[in-house]
Amino acid sequence: MRESRKSTKPPPLTAQSDVEAIVTGQHGDPFAVLGVHEADKGLIARCFIPHAEEVEAFTLAGKPCGALECRHAAGFFDGKLGVRKRQPLRYLVRNAGGEWKVTDPYSFGPVLGPMDDYYIGEGSHLRLFDKLGAHVIEHEGADGVHFAVWAPNAKRVSVVGDFNDWDGRRHAMRKRVDNGIWEIFVPDIGAGRPYKFEIVGPKGEPVPLKADPFAFRSELRPATASVTETQLSHDWGDQAHREFWRQADPRRQPILIYEVHAGSWQRGEDGGFLSWDELADRLIPYVAEMGFTHIEFLPITEHPFDPSWGYQTTGLYAPSARFGEPAGFARFVDGAHRAGIGVILDWVPAHFPTDAHGLARFDGTALYEHEDPRKGFHPDWNTAIYNFGRREVMSYLVNNALFWAEKYHLDGLRVDAVASMLYLDYSRAEGQWIPNEKGGRENLEAVEFLRRMNAAVYGAHPGIVTIAEESTSWPKVSQPVHEGGLGFGFKWNMGFMHDTLKYLAREPVHRKHHHDEITFGLLYTFSENFVLPLSHDEVVHGKGSLLNKMAGDDWQKFATLRAYYAFMWGYPGKKLLFMGQEFAQRREWSEARALDWHLMDAPAHDGVRKLVGDLNRIYRDKPALHARDCEPEGFGWLIVDDKDNSVFAWQRRAPGAAPIVVASNFTPAPRENYRLPLPAEGKWREIVNTDAGAYGGSGKCNPGTIEAREEGGGVSAHVTLPPLATIMLEYKPE
Repeated sequence: MRESRKSTKPPPLTAQSDVEAIVTGQHGDPFAVLGVHEADKGLIARCFIPHAEEVEAFTLAGKPCGALECRHAAGFFDGKLGVRKRQPLRYLVRNAGGEWKVTDPYSFGPVLGPMDDYYIGEGSHLRLFDKLGAHVIEHEGADGVHFAVWAPNAKRVSVVGDFNDWDGRRHAMRKRVDNGIWEIFVPDIGAGRPYKFEIVGPKGEPVPLKADPFAFRSELRPATASVTETQLSHDWGDQAHREFWRQADPRRQPILIYEVHAGSWQRGEDGGFLSWDELADRLIPYVAEMGFTHIEFLPITEHPFDPSWGYQTTGLYAPSARFGEPAGFARFVDGAHRAGIGVILDWVPAHFPTDAHGLARFDGTALYEHEDPRKGFHPDWNTAIYNFGRREVMSYLVNNALFWAEKYHLDGLRVDAVASMLYLDYSRAEGQWIPNEKGGRENLEAVEFLRRMNAAVYGAHPGIVTIAEESTSWPKVSQPVHEGGLGFGFKWNMGFMHDTLKYLAREPVHRKHHHDEITFGLLYTFSENFVLPLSHDEVVHGKGSLLNKMAGDDWQKFATLRAYYAFMWGYPGKKLLFMGQEFAQRREWSEARALDWHLMDAPAHDGVRKLVGDLNRIYRDKPALHARDCEPEGFGWLIVDDKDNSVFAWQRRAPGAAPIVVASNFTPAPRENYRLPLPAEGKWREIVNTDAGAYGGSGKCNPGTIEAREEGGGVSAHVTLPPLATIMLEYKPE
């Protein structure tokens, strides 16, 4: 004891246990050891730089601060500093192979602050995408990237990438205890650097390297790393487009949606994917020429597996690398807007895949999903279900919807698989699901999430629309949250699609026995704001194309399809058509190849394309066809019970607009001199006839004007209803 008191050897600057923990990647709080710290009435620095043999410290301005001593052969150094003010450091590092400079990430203070902690912890932060993920920034005098990730149950989290040889010991992150966010500022790197998070679970177990849940860019599959990206800085020129929709009531606007899978609409000469700029050059003019008002993309967020079509996403914040850099997607949206075309994104908050690099058991625990597979696993798709009741998960998803609306100016989100979210027993047998707190089958947490998402999006971005793919009779899907609804703007009318396709698949001679498959839909068509979808789901998995769903020989198939399109364009509701069906694609759709564009050289196929273009223009130009799509005052039956002839007729109307009558004959027999009730006496003109020769029909029509007169207690006219055809008549008052 006496000898130890007399010793003049200074105590070690770093405890050996801390040194060992740092170099083995097992320290629970590396910021408490590494970086600049007060000690012995001065400042000391500690660093861990593998392969270093000598380390000398400098300020960022280049002032020498002193040499550090090696305390561990793995690369741990420490030493006293010749500066009085705590500040970031840069090291000059040497070994036998040369020298290089390293800016010390542990000498910087945190980027996030106490208000971020508060709002993130509360689940009310509406700008998480500005805080979490990887952000190229300037911080305390240095350029670099700030990384932040939520992993509350992890024992350690490190960011790894090509900038640190994928070594998790070198950039172990600081944990913000209040909310479970881990962060670190890594100086001297910028955009374009691949990275992942190396996570050690709560029991010390390694977790597979994880992609960033907030990554704004990803590697091209099969690679799975996230990629650092500068903040999107596109010079937008879509003010007029966005202002129009901010002021508009979308229920009373013409909405014609062209549904597109970006990877298979067209392909390059080499068979590869088109870039966003190439798609803009081809797709936008085509959609404008055809008269559609919106493009709806199947999910373009990052996903590992092409045949999932994007519905099993591993990167909700990243446009897929298949089509180029994220800025390319911004240019596409801006170009579409400048052409007057809106862009809608299929959005998938219902579930996520269990790929090792994704969200599943992200920090070694069921973090984004439920632990219990009866709530957290989807049997249909082999996917995990988000834990909507966890405020951080709800916030993650709500922020994602806000992100696309703000950063990429999207006009709408079509929310996939809403029915699977609403019901706890969806696709589950008895005993495979857990009732809610009230003993029911409704997923009350998912309901709250959908309401909160819609309220946030509509509140922050007037002019956007949200559309629910919801296949049940859940009430008030498209009514406001404050009125007890889910808050969506529109809902897909799955009943219309199923009933009409079922009807038209029957041989015409049998259709009179199934008349109600057409009429039944009008009993509920105004209960929601509906979109009528003929989507990708109807032309895959052995279902065939729309053309091949129609009954009869080839002539009858084409005629019936043309009649169906005009019937649908005259029916109440907004319209959606999947790519290729506008020219009667014969083959079933496959994501692995482009559409069969050569078919447009055939008159029958080109005739369908011409008809769809004309229907789009007439629907847009005639308020009677669109201005009251979602209100019962816009519709009235004229013929509802002519089962023997399979004829249907109704009128469409809107205040201040000339009424339009739609009449369909779904048999191959022409109806000459057919008595058609009309809503007003006077002159009517045929504005659509799907049997016109220009469309590939037989040419039976109603030339000139049609005179409607009082006859037998009502106004009517005698018209020709062509075979397997739909006509539209417009009132032409004197």
